Amino acid sequence: MSRTISQAELRNGSAGVMAALEAGECFIITRNGRPVGELRPLAPKREITTAELKQRLARFARAGSSAEERAQVDAVFGEDRLDDQ
Repeated sequence: MSRTISQAELRNGSAGVMAALEAGECFIITRNGRPVGELRPLAPKREITTAELKQRLARFARAGSSAEERAQVDAVFGEDRLDDQ
């Protein structure tokens, strides 16, 4: 749920707004009573380990050649080729 604050409240209370952002709160900013923007916290970046990355990418290494890889893609999505001219 977003809290609505005016431009003046944002300007005069920026330290409190920043603390609330860090705590996960969202804001709708108004100017002359009209909403003009949204201020929300960034989603935290999730770091993954090398082992997790290798596991996620392993499915792409199953094909022995590009032709085999293309055959796997065609099997899943259907053959849709452009005419080579």
